This record gives sequence, structure tokens and C-alpha cells, in this order.
Amino acid sequence: MKALLQNIPLSVLDLVPVIQGSSHKKAMENSLALAQQAEKLGYKRFWISEHHNAESLVSSATPLLIGYVAENTKTIRVGSGGVMLPNHAPLIVAEQFGTLATLYPDRIDLGLGRAPGTDQVTARALRRERIETVNDFPNDVQELSNYFSKSNSHSPVRAIPGEGLEVPLYLLGSSTFSAQLAGALGLPYAFASHFAPTHLHDALRLYHSNFEPSKQLQKPYTMACINVVVADTDEEAEYLSTSMKLFMLNVIRNTRKPLQPPVRSMDGLWNSLEEAHISQMMQYSFVGSTERVQKKLNAFVAETRIDELITVAHIYDQQARLKSFELLAQLKK
Repeated sequence: MKALLQNIPLSVLDLVPVIQGSSHKKAMENSLALAQQAEKLGYKRFWISEHHNAESLVSSATPLLIGYVAENTKTIRVGSGGVMLPNHAPLIVAEQFGTLATLYPDRIDLGLGRAPGTDQVTARALRRERIETVNDFPNDVQELSNYFSKSNSHSPVRAIPGEGLEVPLYLLGSSTFSAQLAGALGLPYAFASHFAPTHLHDALRLYHSNFEPSKQLQKPYTMACINVVVADTDEEAEYLSTSMKLFMLNVIRNTRKPLQPPVRSMDGLWNSLEEAHISQMMQYSFVGSTERVQKKLNAFVAETRIDELITVAHIYDQQARLKSFELLAQLKK
């Protein structure tokens, strides 16, 4: 059995949420403050996800935000969770992350996803005339990897800076497709169980069964993203977590509102079908006091045999969000 919570790394995923009544700049400043605290608390990495055309999130220019965080921290790994590769030419991504890796050596991660990170109309605006096929993502991952390799130095197209830096790649997914691909390519795999829990166990099984050692990775390495809200009491944590439920409600309604303050009850704010849908989406949410969360996280780690936990917290109050991550870090001591 894999080691439990105390012996695996904790990391942070941030969507750079906009707080209702606040500004885009403040959302970015809040993310930096969280990254700085995570560094002090011993979190391994701080990832930022790519989203577009979402009033509630300002993580569209992901590499710029990664640079902002990396410039104002010292040791924590900073990266994408992830860059939505179909939205970009692999050469552009290689140049951007090659620049980041040159400025902040041995600290930059490049997580890659194959979803658009937005609605289909916006995806078409991002991709212009490009029509994605089932083979595009695997081919793009390989092309991107080649740009980072020393062996690409004789190619007519080169990533400068980037070439020879071997920026570590991670594949992200919410189904089994990227799990099989990550295994075949010998790359670490991160599953988006914070909003799409259905295929978690199948994906992990397929990743392990398909794994082939690579230059980057000699043995399988799995990560799972989960929602975590920790407070002094179970009741306070449940109250804080209603902002997360309202965030999910806006996702399924496609209303894109900024992150709303918590409420004492969700009654009347959603219907029974919406409640059931969100409960399913949030299956891997760990909400409560330190005692409750520690018990549930230990069970999750034992069940999945995961190598690293990536945690996300949609909490309206910045101080409560910082405290939640502080209390979570204390569970490892």
C-alpha cells in the first residue's frame, strides 16, 4: 500500500477566481499571495489552469501569470494545470515555456490538457480555422517534446529559448484517453477529479497498465486534483464550501458569475437535478475540520495509491482560503 497523506506531496491548483465585487487585478494578487503562502508551508508546486471567456476566472494568459508567480517566489515549482494544447501551436508553447524555464531554471512545469478550457464558440475563435482530430493531441505532445530536446538542434524549426531545456511535461485528463497516452509516453499523469470524478479509477488503472519508462520518468507517477476546504469546525467549512457549490452551479448553468459569498443554505438556490449533478461532480471534495479531512484524505490516498495530491479551494474570503491551505499543510506534520 502506498504511503498515506503524511508521506506524499501536496500541491495547489489555482483557477485565479474573481471575487464578486472585486477586480481582476485583485484576483491575480490573491493568487500570488496564495502561492507565496504555499511556498512557506512546503507545498511542492503551484499550478494555474487555462480558461477563456469566463467572467469568474482570469487565467486566460496562463504563461504570463506563471511568470508573475515565479518572479515573486523562490523555491516552489510553478506551472500550468494545464495549458490547453489544442488552442496553441506547439512551437509557441515551447517558446513561452522555454523562456520561463530560462528565467526560472528547474522550477517550471508544463501540464497539458486536450480540452478547450472554454465554450465551443470561443474555442473556434482561439483556434481560427483549425479542426482538431483524434490524433492531433498525441502528435502535438510529441512535437512539443521534440522542441525541448537537444536532438532538435538540427531541425529547420527550433524553439529558442527552450531547446535542450527538457521542460518536464505532465498530461492532464478527465477521461481515459490522456491516461493511456501518458502511460505510453512515460509521462506523469494528473486526473481532474475535482470536477469530473467518474473515470478516476479506470484512468489510473489504464495509466499503470500502459506505462513505459521514458527519459523523463522511470516509473509511473500519478496525481489527483481534489477540492479541499478546511476550517476550525465542520460547520464553518461546510458554510465556506457553499461558494464552491455556487461556482459549480454557475458552471452547469453557463452563467459565468464571479465567485459568490457563502450562504447558510443552498435551499431555493438550486433544484433537485442541479443538486444531484453538482454532488456527483464534487464527489472528491474534502470539507470539514482537520480531523474529518485528514481521515477522508487518508482513505482517498489509500484507495487510489496516488503519488501526489493537487488541491483546489473555491473560497470567497481570501483569509479563509489562506487558512484552509495552512490547516491542510498541518495534516502532514
